[in-house]
Amino acid sequence: MAQSLSGTKSLGWLRRLDENLEKPLLFVGMLTIILVISFQTAYRYIITYMYSGSGAAVWTEELSRFVFIWISYLAIPLAIRNRSNIRVDIIYDRLSPRLQKMSWVVVDVCFLVLAGIIIEMGCTHISMMLEYPQTTPALQIPYAVAYLILPFGFSLMALRLVQDLVRQVRETGLIDALWAVAFCAAIAAPLALDVDYSALVLLFGYFLLFLVVGVPIAISLGLSALATIIGAGTLPIDYVAQTAFTSIDSFPIMAIPFFIAAGVFMGAGGLSRRLLALADEMVGSLPGGMALATIATCMFFAAISGSGPATVAAIGSLTIPAMVDRGYDKLFAAAVVAAAGAIGVMIPPSNPFVVYGISAQVSIGKLFLGGIVPGILTGLALMGYSYMISRKRGWQGETRTRNLATFTRAVWDAKWALMVPVIILGGIYGGIMTPTEAAAVAALYGLVVGVFVYREINLKNIVPCFMEACSTSAVVIILMAMATIFGNIMTIEEVPAKIAAFMLGLTENKFCILLLINLLLLWVGTFMEALAAIVILTPILLPIVLKVGVDPLHFGVIMVVNLAIGFVTPPVGVNLFVASGVAKCKIEGLSRVAMPLIVVMVGILLLITFVPEISLFLTR
Repeated sequence: MAQSLSGTKSLGWLRRLDENLEKPLLFVGMLTIILVISFQTAYRYIITYMYSGSGAAVWTEELSRFVFIWISYLAIPLAIRNRSNIRVDIIYDRLSPRLQKMSWVVVDVCFLVLAGIIIEMGCTHISMMLEYPQTTPALQIPYAVAYLILPFGFSLMALRLVQDLVRQVRETGLIDALWAVAFCAAIAAPLALDVDYSALVLLFGYFLLFLVVGVPIAISLGLSALATIIGAGTLPIDYVAQTAFTSIDSFPIMAIPFFIAAGVFMGAGGLSRRLLALADEMVGSLPGGMALATIATCMFFAAISGSGPATVAAIGSLTIPAMVDRGYDKLFAAAVVAAAGAIGVMIPPSNPFVVYGISAQVSIGKLFLGGIVPGILTGLALMGYSYMISRKRGWQGETRTRNLATFTRAVWDAKWALMVPVIILGGIYGGIMTPTEAAAVAALYGLVVGVFVYREINLKNIVPCFMEACSTSAVVIILMAMATIFGNIMTIEEVPAKIAAFMLGLTENKFCILLLINLLLLWVGTFMEALAAIVILTPILLPIVLKVGVDPLHFGVIMVVNLAIGFVTPPVGVNLFVASGVAKCKIEGLSRVAMPLIVVMVGILLLITFVPEISLFLTR
């Protein structure tokens, strides 16, 4: 009996260890880089000012970059457990339940192959570094210590993949699982048999195949690049592991997890509810007042989160039930939130603008400025449509006392939330902070306000907040790492130049080229997530628009607004799925009601495309 009880306790302890293995490292790591970069900013402007000649804290950036790389790869196992990697589900959703189960076996096996190769190549790279040691410039630690994340992080991924594979085999059945493994072997057969295919056939053929099967986009990029390296000898195979580290060893990229963390902390800390109260005070008395307040709140929250789905989740959970209680159609309420949530990636800060700026080597600060007017125009257009529909259907605003005193009170209650855009944009454009530093300070600010001012972030939800920020950002970071490998092979094979020559052979008219690209991006947005589309398509499309005289800043705004509309377009509109989950309604009905809102947004897109000054006049 005692032995049985002891064994049960041991199993319980092991289960808890398994469930929380990554969490302490991720929590400490994310908190460390937020504090270190905030300290770096304060040190530069306070300490060096008070004690002139003391120098900058040069170690802070290097330490933050290495910790950032570590937590990015340590958070992927969390995404594997939650199956939250970005993938194209358009084929998967149409499969029978049996084939869906088999496809998960294929996904796990494919991911395991990539993880295994990076583990091996990572170990080889570290062995070389130990044989020929080098130290980092600021911290003076061996580079081998930093690169240790490759075998360690991908080994942890492999562990989670094996666990998921075991569970999936039990659910799928041994026979079907073996068929799935056989399918994986068939995929690899051309490489094993050394069939002579060109690099482009291997690169794009495998990429499309992996996407169709349901392999996450980041892993599809990495595996197709790996297959091309093996089959066509385009690059040395150890290039994959080395680039998995160097491609994200970048200070500007760190803005992404900070902006995501800031949005998570603001939502959990109660700032979104106070923003809604302010918006309701401003427009709530008009016909469709709650819908107008919802859109206005999404515009406010866009200046905090930088994420469309995060905006929908934070605002929709408050406004959709409120609109239904006031007599609005549930589908209309959900559609308004889904469409307005797309503004979250237009008004700065914006993660897609950060990704585009890094991919296109364009100023992130100027891209932020370029997105302000398009975001406001989109919000106003959606408000105009909602106002007309509400008047037509008799959805009146809430009748209550509204005056200067109530407005002033609402502004005062929302003051901590309203300070966030001031910190971010004022810091960047005042020359005080870089976008990455502004993002770190905003994340720290959101955390402090949520914990000590509003006290809505506490011991119960602080760890889930950090885990959400880490796992969400890590999915984006590994996507960028794998896209770098994929993009470099495209460059070697001159794919962007060939596509540019083809399109310019059709027409050299700038407006025709922009119209064709808009149609392409709108189509891509129906099945691919915005960040994935940006990292894949920017190297292809940017040379084309540059040759016809389009400003790369203007093109960045066009691309982001295009793909923001993709958040609301079926079948892979992420905002639609989030809104349907909040409203508990079917995606088909929601998609139908959202179509007029999408048409309104496309109208604004065309205006932005053919009137460049809308995007550029603030950047002059």
